[in-house]
Amino acid sequence: MLSSVSTSFLRRARPEWPLSVSTVRALTTGKMAEVECASKENIKYFKIYRWDPEQKQKPYVATYPIDLNDCGPMVLDALIKVKNEQDPTLTFRRSCREGICGSCAMNIDGRNTLACLCTIDDGPKASKIYPLPHMYVVKDLVPDMSNFYEQYRSIEPWLQTKTSKEEGQKEWLQTKQDRAKLDGMYECILCACCSTACPSYWWNSDSYLGPAVLMQAYRWIEDSRDQMTKERLEQLDDAFKLYRCHTIMNCSRVCPKHLNPGKAIASIKKKLASSH
Repeated sequence: MLSSVSTSFLRRARPEWPLSVSTVRALTTGKMAEVECASKENIKYFKIYRWDPEQKQKPYVATYPIDLNDCGPMVLDALIKVKNEQDPTLTFRRSCREGICGSCAMNIDGRNTLACLCTIDDGPKASKIYPLPHMYVVKDLVPDMSNFYEQYRSIEPWLQTKTSKEEGQKEWLQTKQDRAKLDGMYECILCACCSTACPSYWWNSDSYLGPAVLMQAYRWIEDSRDQMTKERLEQLDDAFKLYRCHTIMNCSRVCPKHLNPGKAIASIKKKLASSH
């Protein structure tokens, strides 16, 4: 007969185990290698946008059931599980799984976000997953980012100086106070969640630079080490590149890094107004 000491020890070690007499006996005699808790399936349905350009068919929405008891907590976990276990043709971007690379940006339940940072809603409604809105789609959840990256290239996002370094100078230095001015801008991971949430960008993406690119432009305008501030401002002083922003603030609302592109755009406008 088992002692109460053995039973209480096992309960403290794994309180979720249903310690029946037979279970305890199996554990203490070494006849059970692993004990699994019996639990009901927790099925969650995911409605995912599908489109394959190689297939001669229109885009459609496919529904996949996922047992949340056998899945990680993030939407990206569910997507990986669908691809691994149900449909290997499902296509999406992902890399770091830590909100650093920005690869898995998509529209989840009506909101632009990163799949790796978005927890699965355990409510009864099916989760709806679409690619970033108003972007050309390469396949399934993969948007074409070519225009976005070309706009980023156009602002020349690198340090530019007019003077050469002095002899023995290795780096361009700045004070801690000047460095602090870059906080809230350098953290941008260029996921495009903010730009693709902006109605102005939806209708003018060919000419309006969008929140993400404009915030990166201001990051270099505000950098005390950069010596091309005047030229950068002149480049942005355009009715479409900058002033298509109508301060809707969708950009700041959806940013998965909790940055404020709307504030950066307003700061550019303020600098241009003071320079005229």
